[in-house]
Amino acid sequence: MQEKLWTKPFIMVSLINFILMLSMFLLLVTIGGYAVDEYNVSTSTAGLVSGIFIVGSLFGRFWAGKSIDVYGQKQVLIIGVIIFVVTTALYFVSFNLTLLLIVRFLNGMGNGIASTATGTIAAFITPMKRRGEGISYFSMSTVMATAIGPFLGLSLLQVISFRQLFVFCLILAIIGLIMLPQVTVNQDVKRLTSSSPSGFNIKEYIDVNAIPIALVVLICCTAYSSVLSFISFFAKENNLITAGSFFFLTYAIVVLISRPVTGKLMDNKGTNIVMYPALIAYFSGLLTLSFTHTSWMLILSAALLGFGYGNFQSIAQAIAVKVTDHEKMGLATSTYFIFLDFALGFGPYILGIFIPAIGLHGLYRYLSFFVIIGIVAYYFLHGRKAHLYN
Repeated sequence: MQEKLWTKPFIMVSLINFILMLSMFLLLVTIGGYAVDEYNVSTSTAGLVSGIFIVGSLFGRFWAGKSIDVYGQKQVLIIGVIIFVVTTALYFVSFNLTLLLIVRFLNGMGNGIASTATGTIAAFITPMKRRGEGISYFSMSTVMATAIGPFLGLSLLQVISFRQLFVFCLILAIIGLIMLPQVTVNQDVKRLTSSSPSGFNIKEYIDVNAIPIALVVLICCTAYSSVLSFISFFAKENNLITAGSFFFLTYAIVVLISRPVTGKLMDNKGTNIVMYPALIAYFSGLLTLSFTHTSWMLILSAALLGFGYGNFQSIAQAIAVKVTDHEKMGLATSTYFIFLDFALGFGPYILGIFIPAIGLHGLYRYLSFFVIIGIVAYYFLHGRKAHLYN
């Protein structure tokens, strides 16, 4: 008989992660407009207000990755959620731009700490033989938040004020806090209690075993950051605003349909049987996007990206956990998310430099071949020895 996957702790930690990510994406797409309206800042400064959350999240993940293995997964989750709740409440007293930037940074830290803990707990409480399937299901909580958050945030602002949106986000955060006692973790592992005598050792914050797959994540997720950041501009530029509103919905539907299947395949047949088709679909999705001038092509590219990037993300997270020692799962999860956040947070700033010269169609075309580099990197860094971890 298969070991049970859908336990109460697994369901609860997935719901808490969904709530955290939903609140994050609700504000990620709307806070820039708030900064412009409230403080009359430039578009670039509004981008900083939005993006500094990711920088805070990075700092939070660095701390969480080490601390999970020192203090325990549940304790770090509690700390992260409390910080997230308190800093969400602080949006109401952000009376100037400087305070708003500080609150955004600290809010990101809380989110980074808490979401690193939820990812680690989900991997830890999932039966080892069903870990790929379990992480696939768990990571759908993030996918759904990615699709629902931006849509819900923009829709709510048509009928409520920014202050009321902050109230909504605070209520979400408090619900996550109330749910914490329902997450139980029997962490019977040896915790890391010693630190480097010299004070700082990168190995205390980054898991060396997870770096190879994390580098593939850095390459592939940098390319996807262009979709997150510029797809609305792309849809407007090509008069595809109506189809553009269904882009992430299509993406989410394909992920929901495919991930249960790809997760089981990964557990039964190994990572390569899923990873290579996913990366090829990812390449095809970006290439299709680069030639898109019609609604059906935009939706097709969303479907390809959902199967490709949507599955790549969960497979890569599962690999990061598989290749490390059992007691370093927290550090491995943190390492995966640090590289992911770095790609999604800083990618748009770097890629945006090239848009005036090559346009969005050209950008997506070049980035599709960036994924080819990711495929080659995956083969040499993990794919050719993947059978050792199956």
